Amino acid sequence: MERRVLSDIEVIEIVDSLDDWEFRDGKLYKLFKFASFAEAIGWMVAVAIYADKLDHHPDWSNVYNRVEVELITHDLGAVSTWDIELAKKMDALSW
Repeated sequence: MERRVLSDIEVIEIVDSLDDWEFRDGKLYKLFKFASFAEAIGWMVAVAIYADKLDHHPDWSNVYNRVEVELITHDLGAVSTWDIELAKKMDALSW
């Protein structure tokens, strides 16, 4: 996938089609909730494997069964097509 910066308008339009994602402070944001800590960590590992292959890593934090995610392409200083791709993969891997 081509990596390119998305305008705020493009991001807002795309976020409207994603499940529970927000465009907040110039980043994509979502709170994932799982049934347990083990399920949250298992999901994080699955996402980490994909993100590492993509060479695009999320800013995230985990407390018990919750994982807060912020996505931005740091070297571009904005949300890019890679952030959208990673957000979609995160949703696909959540159960």
